[in-house]
Amino acid sequence: MKTTAIANQKGGCGKTTTAVNLAAALAGYGKRVLLIDLDAQGHSTLGVGHNPNELELSIYDALTKPQVPLERIILKTVVPNVELCPSNILLSGGEFELAPVYGREYVLSQKLNYVQDRYDMCVIDCSPSLSILTLNALVASLNVVIPVQVHYYAMEGLKQLLETIEIVKERFNPHLSVAGILLTFVDNTKLSRQVQEQMREFFGALVLKTVIHRSVRLAEAPSAGEPVLTYAPDSSGTREYIALAQELYDETKSRTWQESLVDL
Repeated sequence: MKTTAIANQKGGCGKTTTAVNLAAALAGYGKRVLLIDLDAQGHSTLGVGHNPNELELSIYDALTKPQVPLERIILKTVVPNVELCPSNILLSGGEFELAPVYGREYVLSQKLNYVQDRYDMCVIDCSPSLSILTLNALVASLNVVIPVQVHYYAMEGLKQLLETIEIVKERFNPHLSVAGILLTFVDNTKLSRQVQEQMREFFGALVLKTVIHRSVRLAEAPSAGEPVLTYAPDSSGTREYIALAQELYDETKSRTWQESLVDL
């Protein structure tokens, strides 16, 4: 199982949108995908058809209670081939409960070991902070996608996140790498073009070729409780997240997304 963390300590940069739609895009290629909502807001949970306020168990229980295996909290979703480890507001207390635990950085990765044979891919939607929960996600992951909203404050904190990733790589997870910086909320304004140019000049090949444009359909899809790929299959948002899956994972290039979807 290949695990990708979607991380950035800044809020409002498109982490949840990216996690949900990347998971759906990978599922469209026939991959068995586990989506982990590691944010107490529970937006990824909402984004695939579940109400965070109606959960019997959540990722909070799996992380803070040794007797609760990950299998007990996993739910089916509105997307074929995507299953969910849901979250809700209880996770906000998880930081405090994990703090005194010995080996707290490895709790998630240890839990994932027991389900890794069930999935091809795992996508983790991280909380907007450099917290114990985000550290758990980085320790459990093979790589990181960093969504960055295209504006002049974008680089604030990005260097800190990249430094944190290097520390995690040195101390906890030598296999961790940055899959790329994903530019989001892109539009056709002069300001957006200038910031894109600056990002590519400064970070070079770390910036992914695929960019995610502002889209009404992308904004509407969460209210329907589904990814844009099923909500609006012909939209630009759908095409861009399919392109992102292709750019990140070479094995998706052997077949078109539509051909693979027929087999689900």
